[in-house]
Amino acid sequence: MIRVEQWSPADDLSLEPNALTAAKEIDHNLALTAGPGAGKTEMLAQRADFLLRTGTCRYPKRILAISFKVDASQNLKARVRKRCGLELAARFDSHTFHAFAKRIIDRFRLVLTGEDALDPDYSVGPHRIQRRSITFNDMVPLAVQIVESSRIVRNVIRQTYSHVFLDEFQDCTNAQYELIKACFQGTAVRLTAVGDTKQRIMGWAGALEGIFESYAEDFDAHPLNLYQNFRSEPRLRRMQNAMVRVMDPPAALNDEDLLGDGGEIEVLRFDNDDDEAEALADSMCGWIEDEGLNPSEIAVLVSKQQNLYCQKLRAALDARNVPYRDEDATQNLASDPAANLIVDFLLVAAGQRQPGPFQRLLDLVVFGRGLDQENEYRARSRWNRFIAKVKKQLAEEAADLANIDDLRTIVGELLEIVGRDVVVELSSEYAQGDYLQQQIDATIDRAHTLLSDGEDPATALASFLGDRAVKIMSIHKSKGLEFDTVIVLGVEKQTFWGDEDAERSAFFVGVSRAKRRLYLTGCDERERPEGANNRWNVARAEHDEFVGYATPYL
Repeated sequence: MIRVEQWSPADDLSLEPNALTAAKEIDHNLALTAGPGAGKTEMLAQRADFLLRTGTCRYPKRILAISFKVDASQNLKARVRKRCGLELAARFDSHTFHAFAKRIIDRFRLVLTGEDALDPDYSVGPHRIQRRSITFNDMVPLAVQIVESSRIVRNVIRQTYSHVFLDEFQDCTNAQYELIKACFQGTAVRLTAVGDTKQRIMGWAGALEGIFESYAEDFDAHPLNLYQNFRSEPRLRRMQNAMVRVMDPPAALNDEDLLGDGGEIEVLRFDNDDDEAEALADSMCGWIEDEGLNPSEIAVLVSKQQNLYCQKLRAALDARNVPYRDEDATQNLASDPAANLIVDFLLVAAGQRQPGPFQRLLDLVVFGRGLDQENEYRARSRWNRFIAKVKKQLAEEAADLANIDDLRTIVGELLEIVGRDVVVELSSEYAQGDYLQQQIDATIDRAHTLLSDGEDPATALASFLGDRAVKIMSIHKSKGLEFDTVIVLGVEKQTFWGDEDAERSAFFVGVSRAKRRLYLTGCDERERPEGANNRWNVARAEHDEFVGYATPYL
């Protein structure tokens, strides 16, 4: 342990003043808002390091972190392990809201009575069956019911944790917020809620309006803001800062604080979308072939209807054999969490060294489950034995990944050892009907097709994941991602036509995805594509405000 005043950020990282203040806060709950790339996850990891290394989180108390997505939960857990080591990180529990709720249900299900009573071997499935099964959407309300109805449960939770982190808090739903209040409101547990009020994208899921204001009032939380975007080069950051001056003037920095010539911004104007598609496809070929840029580091972002706007671009990329992936496609297995779980395991089992997939699997199966040290050790041992068994079967040709029956058997064993409940938590869509099984079956069929060609398994499965493919997606889909090169296609009044503030925020999200190079495109005419309705505007006009943010930095 070290004294509070002796602590400094782990790995000699530099935090902006507000981030450093947040990391070292002891007396107050915090409401921390931050823009894209502002280092929210890193700040939480450093705060965990501060709390654990200084003994502010006094042993045997623990820290609870709640995220909205499994990958975010695992990423935060991994960062904490890296910052403060395995021993201290063992007292850091990182879960999704649904995983946290399920832990409460599993441990205290006897509190549930009557119609809500559950058997010890209850499952999570598509339908509510009395005593036998609950749905994904039942988890949080049932956990709230348990906590609110049992003082013993409340005391156990409050005695376990001294600090709670709430990541991406702007997406918190009413039921989830009720769970937080039931567990921690009016207690000495210190909460840190982190999010971006300009990126509340889950309104369809019941996200609260003004959640930070409600939280600040309910928990007497001290507000702080993070503004620095560490992902982008200085030239791009200056453009983003020009937008901040309009969206939130007090948050803007002086350009003198963002010195440097790094980064590239271009505005490309075309007569029509045929010229646009050809020019962009040629540029991408050059970046990939001449610069050696991984295609996956290139993203094409469109405000709306990217399936219509990118038809000609996709054809131009096909003609040049440039691989691309449509991230908004509804049947895109490459972005499906269960498919990624299966393919990651097949990559590891096939025998080649795969550190990325190996670590993702370990985080999901072992470290992401909030186990104590002894059970974590047992889970890892069990997992290692399973991997070794499958590797041996494949090496001795007792099983063949190119054989559909063997593949189904191996995938079935994988899902059994991971646990279907764990898999269901990967996506809310899996709670609906037989959607999860459909995705599993489709993944097996697609993997079988690729592996039957006799190609190296690692190469075949990498093509499944689209690890070397240009990403084409809506701005909405790009939230939380980052790329070396970003093309915001169609910066026109006809594409950004909604509420002024919302469109400006969306554009800001798009341009802030770029780390090194940003291209903005516009056309005088866009031919009506196949599938477009009669409201499609052929004649186009440049969005003067949005392009104007880039003009001084070209």
